[in-house]
Amino acid sequence: MFNLLSRRDPAGLPDTEEQLKKLLKTSMLRPAGHYQRGGVSKGQSYDTDRGLVFVKINLRAQARTMFDGEIAGLEAIRETNTVRVPQPIAVTDLPTGGALLVMEHLEMKNVSRFAEKLGEQLADLHLHNVTLKRKVQKLGGTIGQFPAHHQLVEKFGFHTVTCCGYIPQVNEWHPDWATFFTSQRLQPQLDLIQQEYGDRTVCELWSGLQIKVPRAFTGADIFPALLHGDLWEENIAEDESGPVLYDPGCFYGHSEYELAIGDMFGVHCGTFYSAYHRKIPRAPGFEMRLQLYQLFHSLNNWNHFGLGYRAITLSLMRSLINGL
Repeated sequence: MFNLLSRRDPAGLPDTEEQLKKLLKTSMLRPAGHYQRGGVSKGQSYDTDRGLVFVKINLRAQARTMFDGEIAGLEAIRETNTVRVPQPIAVTDLPTGGALLVMEHLEMKNVSRFAEKLGEQLADLHLHNVTLKRKVQKLGGTIGQFPAHHQLVEKFGFHTVTCCGYIPQVNEWHPDWATFFTSQRLQPQLDLIQQEYGDRTVCELWSGLQIKVPRAFTGADIFPALLHGDLWEENIAEDESGPVLYDPGCFYGHSEYELAIGDMFGVHCGTFYSAYHRKIPRAPGFEMRLQLYQLFHSLNNWNHFGLGYRAITLSLMRSLINGL
């Protein structure tokens, strides 16, 4: 068993175990056999005086920003009472750099029998804000009648920085989705690629695509929806009670954006999508916008994992230029 916080850990964290004991006010801290080595962070379940907890660790300089954004996203999703997420417990900086995030331990496994329920609950999450809008309109605009955490959100963005992977996302509030998506999602990813690779082909294709992006949203009725923000197979699960989402990069955006990563659940993907679209039907232009949202994830993967994602990125850009 690899003990993430052991003094023999190759990450070299000699005092982390004692720091975690103090943070959790526990005398016992024993690995519990649930270890996760992710592409961005590592994780380990521990037995403590208060029961099982799950600990994530990241040694990057921006780890605290990542975890603070993750906590904000988990809390935002929890407050909608739509789909289950683990409850955050504590976060702290590491003396050697990086940070720790402690969360509720859940016995999770791959999505199978709850794929349909996940589709329904994700649609409920996306409809939560527009449902509040209708309630406000029914009450004549008296939004003060709602609890502070149930306030209507009428712009795109989020109240704090969140990350997709380890890359911080700009979440400044904006009233127009096409502008927000272009300037705060696509452009920052393209800027990183130019800084790292100086790729002339990407730059030329973006010059042709950028002016066409607004066409994808012509006639679309888009109201801000709370998004998980990084919904793929490694960030979804189920336990005995139902679906679970975790590792969010939340913001308020277009609900279709959430569906762009692809066939997230293997053989259960069709069941998920059918349940989702019964509540939120596909709108005209869905397929073209899906390609546009897939472009963000392709750029993000390129920035995380390298040139292996260049070809699919260029292909998506050319397809969008020809299609819009």
